[in-house]
Amino acid sequence: MTQRTDVIVFDVNGTLSDMSPLAASFEEAGVDRGLLRTWFAELLRDGFAAAATGDNIDFAVIAEDSLRRLLAGQGIASRTAADATDRIMERFTALDVHPDVTAGIPQLARMAELVTLSNGAASVAEALLRSAGLRDHVSHVLSVQDAVAWKPALGAYEYAAGQCGVEPGRMLLVAVHPWDLHGAHAAGLRTAWINRNGGEYPDYFAAPDLQAADLTDLAGRLSAEDG
Repeated sequence: MTQRTDVIVFDVNGTLSDMSPLAASFEEAGVDRGLLRTWFAELLRDGFAAAATGDNIDFAVIAEDSLRRLLAGQGIASRTAADATDRIMERFTALDVHPDVTAGIPQLARMAELVTLSNGAASVAEALLRSAGLRDHVSHVLSVQDAVAWKPALGAYEYAAGQCGVEPGRMLLVAVHPWDLHGAHAAGLRTAWINRNGGEYPDYFAAPDLQAADLTDLAGRLSAEDG
């Protein structure tokens, strides 16, 4: 029998926020739009490395520095790279949610308490939710800046459980990132993979408990579980 889910925990970057419009900002800087993926992968890599050595470095610090160096490495003049970095970082903190999030969050809020847990700043998640008119559906906006380390360190999920006053087993982490779901699984949470692009889940990570095309699909699957 599936344990009841009391709290649904959402990752923020890429899961709730739609990062795809940032690609145009890379083009405006005179580089390939595909560098958006490279940048995000590199900033996560460095954040994970810091966490592995016991350091909890601010997301924005790593994001900005890695972006500036990436752009400079494309042969862009240092002043131009600095200006482009400022523009992209400003836009990164003012993204919109994916279309399915607007409908999915209210549906899921009728099933469980909703919280967010981000490797980024809580203020960015707050602004995202407020601009989408969804803040009232979310009880806690959490950041690993107040925890021991970035996700997928176990302490990040344990921090969220403590803030919500529930056992990890009664929480469901929702994310587009398999590494996030793997960490949550190791911490004892149930997991749901949002697979908007029809990709394949890595075999080397713990399989998610649920898979859905988007948040409205997830709401339907959870409703079916409850019978």
